[in-house]
Amino acid sequence: MDRDRLISALSQARWLDLTQPLSLFTPPFPGEMPLQVHFFKRLTGSFGGGQGANGQLIEWSNNTGTHVVGPRAFHSGSRSLAEVPLTDLSGPGVVADVSDAVCDYGFYTPEMITDRVEVREGDILVINTGYHKHAWDQPDVPNAAMQAGIENKEFGYYVRHPGPSPDFFPWALERKLKMIAVDCGSAEHPMNTNIRFLHAREFEKAEAVARESYGKSWEELFPPAEYQRLTHITMPKAGLLLAESLGGEIDALSNRRSWFVFGAIPFMEVASAWTRVAALEPPEGSDGAELAEALSSAEMLDLTLPFSVQTPQWANYEPLSIRYTKRVGGLDFGLGRNNAHCKASFHLATHMDGEKHFWAAGRTIGQVPLDYWHGPGVVADISGDVSDSSVYTPEMIEEKVEIEDGDILLIKTGWHAYGWNSPDSDEFRYMIKHPGPSPDFSDWCIRRKIKWLGIDCVAMEHPMNTIQRIMHPKTFEEANRKLIDQYGKDWDQVFPLDKYYQDMHLNLFPKGIVHAENLGHEIAKAETGRYYVAAFVQRGMELASCWGRFVLFRER
Repeated sequence: MDRDRLISALSQARWLDLTQPLSLFTPPFPGEMPLQVHFFKRLTGSFGGGQGANGQLIEWSNNTGTHVVGPRAFHSGSRSLAEVPLTDLSGPGVVADVSDAVCDYGFYTPEMITDRVEVREGDILVINTGYHKHAWDQPDVPNAAMQAGIENKEFGYYVRHPGPSPDFFPWALERKLKMIAVDCGSAEHPMNTNIRFLHAREFEKAEAVARESYGKSWEELFPPAEYQRLTHITMPKAGLLLAESLGGEIDALSNRRSWFVFGAIPFMEVASAWTRVAALEPPEGSDGAELAEALSSAEMLDLTLPFSVQTPQWANYEPLSIRYTKRVGGLDFGLGRNNAHCKASFHLATHMDGEKHFWAAGRTIGQVPLDYWHGPGVVADISGDVSDSSVYTPEMIEEKVEIEDGDILLIKTGWHAYGWNSPDSDEFRYMIKHPGPSPDFSDWCIRRKIKWLGIDCVAMEHPMNTIQRIMHPKTFEEANRKLIDQYGKDWDQVFPLDKYYQDMHLNLFPKGIVHAENLGHEIAKAETGRYYVAAFVQRGMELASCWGRFVLFRER
């Protein structure tokens, strides 16, 4: 399929969001850390830091909210999520709705799945247990047997949901499934996790269900040594991925085949990571043949840098730190799983700056619908036209590629080559001397109705229109001389402070034009031209900015 047809097919497809909103109110997996958000910077200044932006420092556990569980969660020698390619996180699959056949503490079986849907070798299998009805953002579920006459959300979601029967994971391995994703707290039965010991009374109820269903005790159904070997060695080494806490529009796909993308943040050191989940469906009235052809013939270029404690952060922001709280060896509350609590500010690695980052009345990242994050767009490779601290112009973009109103615009300066994980790494050059836009650039973006922007360096701004000007006066002198050569005027004449300080943020975010920063990885393979662009940004309801997975679709 040629590129124009590919872009057309993806543009016409229905993109369904299967991601649960992530919030301060999202309950963590029992024993883990809930999401915590602290503003360390505000536009006018804050007790925790300097002026210039609404900057957030967050702490979190990756098992909170919609996330992918990588093989390293159970097998320390397996791949990190940064080593899991997009081909393993996307592809055809099916949603099996077993909500009519399961109960509290119950089991779903291979037969329940195959009675409802055809499961093909290599599929992504999404299981709708119906227990997303207990998610934090859903209406209360009446239950006369419970206190106050309503189901306790957190117990319903994490402690009482059904799980796989003893023969389920062996069946999944036999079918060579790519991923198993569920709409509840865990892809395992909660009583095969540390919840069994945190809630002994609940385990008694679960064992009663097991005896009624199978006539056996729990340990007869799930012999500990065999179960540990299956889930901690066999499954991870086979590459079977798990995803948990799906929600969103999952009910719209009951017992249907679809094509999925799990846009997991590519963590290097941590076993699990947040993900935005999308299901692509053909448009109404279509037989789906063109979309199926497009997806089967498409190549996905991953523009996302590995997310790591080694990733440099922007000036006066806090880098990523990680503290393991659980290990497969049983550290702390652990029952055979690696997991960590993390802390970081957003302006590091590949991320999307949201409206709220610089515009107090703007939307948070989580308030922006999935449809905003994908669409037709272009890559403009201007790497041959820019140099240290130089200024690029709209004319440079239009000379390289034909822009259509409403496009997503990704600018390839070549500075990805100086990133921290590159053989040609030059961190100072990457952070402080990257090129930036000319004074007419933001007005041009508004005029061309650019949907959102992306850049392969640390910031969409010219660094000398940020606080870097004050922090690096020698670099500012060099940039000023270069600007005089280009415009015949000095910096303050070309970029008056009251109009151009953080120009691409303060002048564009109120217009709904935001941007992604630190694009990299396979952007090196992306030549100038048209693409279908998608950003799988986590659905953080209180977050001003957030990390994600950034993808270009093109024909093979």
